[in-house]
Amino acid sequence: MTTTFRALEGVYQGAPIHMVGDGFRVSNYFPGGTNFGERFSPFILMDYNAPFVFPPSNEVKGVGAHPHRGFETVTIAYDGYVEHHDNKGHHGIIGPGDVQWMTAGSGLLHKEYHEKSFSRRGGLFHVIQLWINLPRAHKMHAPKYQELLKADMGYSELPDGGGTVRVIAGSFNGVTGPAQTFTPVNLFDISFKAGGVASFELPASYNTAAMVLKGNALINGERTAAEGDFVLFSNTAGAIQIEGQTDDTLVIVLSGEPIDEPVFQQGPFVMNSRQEVFQAFVDFQDGKMGPADF
Repeated sequence: MTTTFRALEGVYQGAPIHMVGDGFRVSNYFPGGTNFGERFSPFILMDYNAPFVFPPSNEVKGVGAHPHRGFETVTIAYDGYVEHHDNKGHHGIIGPGDVQWMTAGSGLLHKEYHEKSFSRRGGLFHVIQLWINLPRAHKMHAPKYQELLKADMGYSELPDGGGTVRVIAGSFNGVTGPAQTFTPVNLFDISFKAGGVASFELPASYNTAAMVLKGNALINGERTAAEGDFVLFSNTAGAIQIEGQTDDTLVIVLSGEPIDEPVFQQGPFVMNSRQEVFQAFVDFQDGKMGPADF
């Protein structure tokens, strides 16, 4: 029986590398690198810090206190250590294999930076940050923070020792990830051995993409994707098949049910209208999102 594969819509690269603060050396894949607009809802933004060795520093590198409202930030650490503080009392440190999932909701200020001892010794740093939209009904939800450690993730082994799927959110072949989400989201990465194959299906209505973080992968038996390639699938029914072509191939898969609502983003706020974003700036300036000295 012939497998029907989900069609590929395109393969994209990120925008030129720039610094976010002094600790994150990133390429913006969307919206800047691909001009997706709302095409990839519920995902709003992806900044990718490809593997990079930061030299030792006595100064902690990162981003100082800044506000957010109306969405969630998801930081995935592959190498290096990221520390987080916000003015609602949340604090965490994530390292290789860990994820922090922050719901900005009604508004907070946070800062994120290289963990102090990692800054002092320097080393390899490899991190992704995603922004995931919240629906109108939850945009003003109370802020919260999920620290998802490597040991808490869901894991599924590929056939014939071909690799391992780490499930952060949603599910893969019946294995569920630990993240609590406001709308359906599947977020997992796959570490392949050469020749390992992952086959799965996701709802055709879900916006879905796969990005190669290391090595090379064969997508649906037809398209080779190299490091840094972001493969967007069309919203058609069919299976997705990814084959690792090297022993170190690493691929992340992002998929979610679109939020069918207007999106208005300006700076650190993502709301449904210009007026709501204007109100967010007013509330921030009036101190309603909490203190900046934390």
